[in-house]
Amino acid sequence: MAATDIERGLSTAEVEERIAAGKINRNMELKTKSVKELIIENLCTLFNLINVILAFLVILTGSFKNLTFLFVVFLNTAIGVIQSMRSKKMVDKLTLLTSKKAIAVRDGAEVELDLDQIVLDDIIRLGRGDQIPADAVVVSGEALVNESLLTGESDLIKKQPGSELMSGSFIDSGLLRARVIHVGADNYVAKINNEAKYVKKVNSEIMNALNAIVRFASIIMIPLGLALFASSVSELWDAAGTPGNSALSWCFSELLAGHVPSSALLSTVGALLGMIPQGLVLLTSSVLAIATVRLARRKVLAQQLYCIETLARVDVLCLDKTGTITSGRMEVEGTYPLPVEGMGAGEGDAAVPVDTTVLDFALANVARATSADANETCQALLNYYADRPVEVSEPLSVIPFSSSKKWSGASFAQGSYVMGAAQFVLSDRAFAQVENRVAELADTCRVLVVARVDGFTPDGDMVGEAEPVGFVTIRDEIRTSAAETIGYFNEQGVTLNVISGDDPRTVSSIARVVGVPGADAYVDATTLDTPAKLDAAVDRYHVFGRVTPQQKRELVQALKRREHTVAMTGDGVNDVLALKEADCSVAMAAGSDAARNVAEIVLVDNDFASMPAVVAEGRRSINNLQRSASLFLTKTLFSMGLAALCIALPPYPFEPIQMTLINFFCIGAPGFVLGLEPNNARVKGSFLTNVLKRALPASLAVILAAALDIFVARVFGFSQLTLSTMCLLTSCAASVSLIWRISQPLTPLRVALFVFVVAGILTGVIGFPKLLSIANLSMGQMVILAVIVVITCSVFFKLATMMDSLKPRRRHAATGFGRGVRVRLGRGGGKVSSTGSTAERFAKRVAADMAQRREARTVREAEARALEGVAQAQPKKKKSTGVKRSRVTKSAQGIKVSMPSKKKK
Repeated sequence: MAATDIERGLSTAEVEERIAAGKINRNMELKTKSVKELIIENLCTLFNLINVILAFLVILTGSFKNLTFLFVVFLNTAIGVIQSMRSKKMVDKLTLLTSKKAIAVRDGAEVELDLDQIVLDDIIRLGRGDQIPADAVVVSGEALVNESLLTGESDLIKKQPGSELMSGSFIDSGLLRARVIHVGADNYVAKINNEAKYVKKVNSEIMNALNAIVRFASIIMIPLGLALFASSVSELWDAAGTPGNSALSWCFSELLAGHVPSSALLSTVGALLGMIPQGLVLLTSSVLAIATVRLARRKVLAQQLYCIETLARVDVLCLDKTGTITSGRMEVEGTYPLPVEGMGAGEGDAAVPVDTTVLDFALANVARATSADANETCQALLNYYADRPVEVSEPLSVIPFSSSKKWSGASFAQGSYVMGAAQFVLSDRAFAQVENRVAELADTCRVLVVARVDGFTPDGDMVGEAEPVGFVTIRDEIRTSAAETIGYFNEQGVTLNVISGDDPRTVSSIARVVGVPGADAYVDATTLDTPAKLDAAVDRYHVFGRVTPQQKRELVQALKRREHTVAMTGDGVNDVLALKEADCSVAMAAGSDAARNVAEIVLVDNDFASMPAVVAEGRRSINNLQRSASLFLTKTLFSMGLAALCIALPPYPFEPIQMTLINFFCIGAPGFVLGLEPNNARVKGSFLTNVLKRALPASLAVILAAALDIFVARVFGFSQLTLSTMCLLTSCAASVSLIWRISQPLTPLRVALFVFVVAGILTGVIGFPKLLSIANLSMGQMVILAVIVVITCSVFFKLATMMDSLKPRRRHAATGFGRGVRVRLGRGGGKVSSTGSTAERFAKRVAADMAQRREARTVREAEARALEGVAQAQPKKKKSTGVKRSRVTKSAQGIKVSMPSKKKK
């Protein structure tokens, strides 16, 4: 582009032409889900569908008081929606990092535009602290650019005319103009975001177990419900005198006459409700929601309830260096003076205080003299000498840092000094003398040499040969808590991998400092140019440098193929693909918008030290839920067994009010108390297996007790009220035995809970016999009841002991039949899975069509926004200077917002 074009920029006509062609920088950032999407996601579940169908059947009977079970459904859905909305609100607030304005040159004037009003070939002006809004090529000026959020490299990159700028990176220092070469989806950052837009499946054992239980119950409910209803209708038909040809024809005739068999329908719905683990679903949501609130107090945002559990199960943790182990700032590692002849005899040096080395004097004062445009190195020196007693000297002349010279300097009354890269500051002879020392220090840090010169020319060049006085080493500032946090994960047996886009030697040295095992062995990912090499490197190395965003994702995939549960931490756009692929992803709040939006956990205070707290909450949730879930699942399993039993031996023995007593004292109260206890024990085994091992013995004991009660009632002719009373008491005995067992080892709280449960049951049975439909048992009936209780408890403890002795077996299951089977083969072993049913594939196609329509709508909105920009720019042609705007930049603390001052009127 010609110089005149650079000064003039695009004309209004050229801008309108590009808008018409769709060459607009429309917003391609990953966004949080809308409120509508969050509500639909939590509302449209199989669990809710089953309960709605059962509620409809209850409404048909007119018995509205039996709709109270919908309260649990509402509460569970509300918890999910509120948690999702809370996470969305927090993430949207954190999206202050990216600057939303840019300066463009149009018709010879500088105009302020929103980022989505930029068009292809726009000339944009960028200065220190600005974030690059679109891929561009420098046409004038030069600058140092921080691309760490994109590439992971902490080193600043020099950009000059002809250099390409990547969207999402920051200008660290300098001033330039650049021509936009990519917009919208063609931008570098947009391409990475697009790859991360697929829907990530939550890898949660608890959620998978709950879904499996609900799916199993929904399948079993249909035949059991129909058979139980038919059995109940048959009993009503017998009671009516067997009119008509059959019970079925009689039932249809009654329905046509408007007479709903309410008792049969209600008893069936009551039995089916017992098969759905409503309390377990609510308990799980409540426990995890409380965990997210606790974590929020520690400045940790959990965007999904189940991610807390996933992190507690992680056995491989992949760490990004920049922003995770390091703070993103630079720090002085040390200063190394050199003995230089004649330094104490010079006239200038006589003024240097005797208690200060020439090296310290030169470093402190050169840094202060060049602080007006301080880069990261200069800022590190200023921080280092802020609390050190080094005399401040007024500079006589200052030579600011230049990326072409690679050094900065200043003259003082005490002499002239420069600091910079040794190869550029020293002569070949002088460099050869210190080369070994520089190489030794450069193993872990960036090395700068400090040298004395005779002065500077008017053009800013050194006068005389530079004589070195010492070295200063600069390194990435390691977080103070990093070593302790990494030590914690080492103790927990978690494998640590450091994956960075930086130089592998630098990454290795930092990993060694913080205690990452195997940090001495590292690999440059540029050498992993084939999938086979990368796959093999996963087993050999724990430190990876020069890793591209795609390679980060492939490394996570390789670990998952080895059946590891993988967590990934990161803060940049270069981490998005790996964050999306990991089982659990953790992002820093000061990182990129894309990283925050795809991560399940966001560390609001950007402190990696919060991770152990997340693990502790996950362990507490999993271990306690495993104990409590066995109570709820016991009811589900024995309800199924009793329903099957009562098809042959009607009626169903429990009355709804009696189930209320069991639900509260034997399931609800102990379940919630045990679910919220402190528990930091390591998570062992499968969630569903652990729960079933506890629930099956109690369920079988209750079914056996009910069978004995029904048998005894039929033999001795006991009434229905006596049968239901005996079933209630024997079921309570089995449930109390289960509570006693899962409360081991006993604590004061668990003892108090056990006493409360027993006292509550006795109070209900003795104090409120009419309310709970409790029969007055004779002495003979009480003896029979006592015998059945002893048999029930003995069977329970025997079965529980047998379950505990079973060793877990590892199996590989294949699912999918005929059409829709997916087969994956790899070094980690073969995997066969289902692509889903026809209905699922149809739903996916509908979702894809809706996404295309949303995309088209976004394009139309982007064109409208760009045209608004053209209209806004017209009256600003003559206002080419003094543009005031708010600026959001990346600072040492994460986010820095500079607002323009307002003049008082």
